[in-house]
Amino acid sequence: MEQNIIKPFLRLSGLEPLVVRPETNFVNVGERTNVTGSKKFARLIKEGNYEEALSVARQQVEGGAQIIDVNMDDALLEGVSAMTTFLNLLQAEPDIAKIPVMIDSSKFEIIEAGLKCVQGKCIVNSISMKEGEAKFIEQAFVCKSYGASVIVMAFDEVGQADTEARKIEICHRAYKILTEQVGFAPQDIIFDPNIFAVATGIEEHNNYAVDFIEATREIKRLMPLTKVSGGVSNVSFSFRGNDHVREAIHSVFLYHAIKAGMDMGIVNAGALVIYDDIEPTLKQLCEDVILNKNNDDNGATEKLITFADTVKAKGKVEVKDEAWRNEPVEKRLAHSLVNGITDYIDADTEEARQKYPRPLEVIEGPLMDGMNIVGDLFGAGKMFLPQVVKSARVMKKAVAVLTPFIEEEKRNNPNAQQGGAAKILLATVKGDVHDIGKNIVGVVLGCNGYDIIDLGVMVPADKILTEAKKHNVDIIGLSGLITPSLDEMVHIGKEMKRQQLDIPLLIGGATTSRTHTAVKIAPEYDNGVIHVLDASRSVTVAGSLLSKEQKPGFLQAVKKEYDKIKEDFGKKKVIKNYLRFEEAQKNVFKVDWDKFTPVAPTFTGTKIFENYSLAEIAEYIDWQPFFIAWELHGKFPQILSDEKVGAEATKLYNDAKKLLQQIIDEKWLSAKGVVGFWPANKIAADTVDVKANSSTLKLEFLRQQIKKAEGQPNMSLADFIAPAEKNYQDHIGAFSVTIEGIEPHIKKFEVAHDDYNKITLQALADRLAEGFAELLHTRTRKELWGYAKDEHLSNEDLIAEKYLGIRPAPGYPACPDHTEKYKLFNLLGGKEATGITLTESLAMYPAASVCGWYFANPESKYFGVGKIEKDQVVNYAERKEMPIEEIERWLSPILEYA
Repeated sequence: MEQNIIKPFLRLSGLEPLVVRPETNFVNVGERTNVTGSKKFARLIKEGNYEEALSVARQQVEGGAQIIDVNMDDALLEGVSAMTTFLNLLQAEPDIAKIPVMIDSSKFEIIEAGLKCVQGKCIVNSISMKEGEAKFIEQAFVCKSYGASVIVMAFDEVGQADTEARKIEICHRAYKILTEQVGFAPQDIIFDPNIFAVATGIEEHNNYAVDFIEATREIKRLMPLTKVSGGVSNVSFSFRGNDHVREAIHSVFLYHAIKAGMDMGIVNAGALVIYDDIEPTLKQLCEDVILNKNNDDNGATEKLITFADTVKAKGKVEVKDEAWRNEPVEKRLAHSLVNGITDYIDADTEEARQKYPRPLEVIEGPLMDGMNIVGDLFGAGKMFLPQVVKSARVMKKAVAVLTPFIEEEKRNNPNAQQGGAAKILLATVKGDVHDIGKNIVGVVLGCNGYDIIDLGVMVPADKILTEAKKHNVDIIGLSGLITPSLDEMVHIGKEMKRQQLDIPLLIGGATTSRTHTAVKIAPEYDNGVIHVLDASRSVTVAGSLLSKEQKPGFLQAVKKEYDKIKEDFGKKKVIKNYLRFEEAQKNVFKVDWDKFTPVAPTFTGTKIFENYSLAEIAEYIDWQPFFIAWELHGKFPQILSDEKVGAEATKLYNDAKKLLQQIIDEKWLSAKGVVGFWPANKIAADTVDVKANSSTLKLEFLRQQIKKAEGQPNMSLADFIAPAEKNYQDHIGAFSVTIEGIEPHIKKFEVAHDDYNKITLQALADRLAEGFAELLHTRTRKELWGYAKDEHLSNEDLIAEKYLGIRPAPGYPACPDHTEKYKLFNLLGGKEATGITLTESLAMYPAASVCGWYFANPESKYFGVGKIEKDQVVNYAERKEMPIEEIERWLSPILEYA
């Protein structure tokens, strides 16, 4: 009978069972159906191409994955919907659904959505005690009710476990809760004791691998039926870009971790080298680093780093190859351009100038040949935007060498034929100060041989059109970030039609879209209006517009597409279901004010922060938008090890960190912030009274109007402020931050023809402004207002908005009316106090500036107002005592009527 007893193994299943027995050895979890780990998978999901995305899952199964990890955590995805759709489709594919699914998300609502879809017995990745025991127990009960096994992160209220003792302590505490309070079977618990990077050069990190291995050994001794898992690639992050060394580190780490009891892990099994096949020198160096041997004063780390510098993929010795310097000057110029090398460009350009009859022929010949190679590589996805901008820096330096000779030739021979490159005029429209995207587009187009005329920022329509005619340009490109810029683009389209111009118009910028372009701008101008999503698309669009053969067909196809978008948009409006505004105002977000005790701030009025420490602000930087600005998409820090863009992302990150340190050390920039708090109460459905300086100011908010599901509120920010009739005093806060002093450094980089560092500096200034806003909000919660004094959040938690209270900004989804910004800045003390100027379109200058409101109510949350109807606009205009037409101009993107 003994052999028939069911032993307590971890038992999982898809359509087929997977029993993890002692002899199973190591279970491979397929990692490519993860939007943060596979660029291809992320693209397919974002495009809604779920059928093809299933092929990625199928490849994982065919490649030997025993469990498939599915993750939909991306800011641009509706995670619940994406997870539900993909898993439902996956379950209908027997060849994929035969293996168990690991539902992977940092958001429990996405995990729960996935649990509703999968058949068999899955794994939830993950739950932890970082939000306390109560939340942990609640989530564990949900997982158990669906019959799932759980991965438990070694993470508690204090933070992630980094030492052996902390890993064991947290895992044992979680084990007792799960087995004694929730009723989990021990074999259904999988611990992830956190694999961290070693060989970082920081002494405290040297023992991270040993801590994991020894913690695993003790976890398996204390809790023998549980399993241990981890993300193996984390251990080698220090060597991202060097796959040969990374693969060896992974194999050595797994060799020791599996012996200690590690059962499974998220790892690319196809990229693992066999332990015994690692060359002896590399193996010994990896052993010393992983096991922290001979590592006094980082000795083992330094030796592995030195060795890593001598090898590239598959162990070939890497010697700095200068053989290209022996090539003809044309090939040398091309090599410098493709590789972004400025070291020899002055000498090589001068050599080419002496070789060619005219200096202009050097530009039109070898230099443009080199840039054509860059353009081809970029178009084929074999070069990335930071590399292209480095190539542009080389090109500009070469042109700078030749320019004096070209000018001299013009003076000596005015009739000499000059080059006829197509001219493209670029401008950020009136009232808008943002130009990083425009600058990148200009660089990329310049790299492809176009003559770029950049008018800068805040350029009125008449100047754009006057300069376009003066220079006889071939294309006009408009950029804008804030919503009023959309109306300005419509106005420019009308003016181009009125002046009977025949110049194609490109539309780009963060708030622009293909739909807005098709519905609002294209109908106003008949000679070509095209929305351009990013810099890489601008090249193909410009090429089509400037080809006599392609242009008619291209414009006809765009017009047909935009007409269809406009037609569909018109039909879509009819389908929407809205509440009458009076009904929406009754369906408020309900706060139990009788159980709410508002916390009074430590002061009322304003507090100004001058010359705030940039080093402290830098600790709060969210790096992901920095990479997005450079059109490198992926989660940070995972993007640094991405198989396609990781190497270039790492170079960009290192360059940015170096420049950031210089900014801090040499005090290039200064940070100024203002925080203020005032007594406030809600006096009407969407109106808040603010008492400031012996006067009362009324803040007016908009309310969601689309019909919701039963029990779902139509929210307004006013809902989060205590009503006056409750007879106790609530408060509201406001803030502004700005990063000043960028202009002379931008000018310096422009003079040096260094777009790469110019754009990096602009992007870093934006990151510092956002980081400063995050820092002041943290200080507000913990000390200045003090309504969350015991908060302990990591920077990742802050980025994920896991704090209490919110800081919505005028002009953004929860309060989309930019004109309320006037009231915010008046409360804070205007330009004199904030250091910020508001343009006529209510953009902030300097561009690296952020402002917003502070709401302290623990139930407050971010939301978007969405589309609204005429009856609300009429009511809103009355409350603000402004003409309806003026309100409509500011709110045009959210209006749901003609």
